[in-house]
Amino acid sequence: MPRRALCALALLATLLAACTPPLREAAPQAPATAPAEFPRAFYEQALSRGQPVYRIEPARSLVAITVRRGGSLARLGHDHVVASRGVQGLVALGDGRADVYLPLAELSVDEPALRAEAGLDTQPGEADIAATRTNMLDKVLEVQRFPFALIGVKTRADARLDVAITLHGQTRHFEVPARVAAGRGEMRVSGELEFDQSEFGIVPFSVLGGAIQVQDRLSLRFDLHATETAP
Repeated sequence: MPRRALCALALLATLLAACTPPLREAAPQAPATAPAEFPRAFYEQALSRGQPVYRIEPARSLVAITVRRGGSLARLGHDHVVASRGVQGLVALGDGRADVYLPLAELSVDEPALRAEAGLDTQPGEADIAATRTNMLDKVLEVQRFPFALIGVKTRADARLDVAITLHGQTRHFEVPARVAAGRGEMRVSGELEFDQSEFGIVPFSVLGGAIQVQDRLSLRFDLHATETAP
């Protein structure tokens, strides 16, 4: 094969793999215990006063984030869906307050059903998905230093939530429209919001001088189920 053709093939292979550099061992799993900042004492006090407290059920709850590709060579990359099925936390309904945390090392990338729901038009391979997850945990989220995302919620009279998200050592506040349903010892809260990674001091991942990159803007949706807990 002519030298020029070999060079062209090598360049194309480099570009196609650019968004997912060589696969490395994934970061270790986050500890199962709650982060030290989690205000468990507040909910214990609420229970002692006879106030209803609800516990989020991870198996029935979901947080999903759609991550879009960008850059002049975006067509060579993929959009992704990052999801947490390990959401944990407590809700004091009478106080209009909830505190939630996500172990970041348990995040999944590109579950087929979630990609379909997001309407994504490409399908990365298993090696691409694994390498993307490794880059996300190690280089972007730095889960060794910041193993959790914490979310504090307060309800408002206008059916919106005041949400404080702590991620990557930074806390930012959002007003989020939400759907809340409660009754018979159960409750469900769902909604959507958009935010920029850079608001949390995170530099969106990119290669080739930004020719292939992750867009700063992220789209998040959540669907949380909780049941009333006993004193």
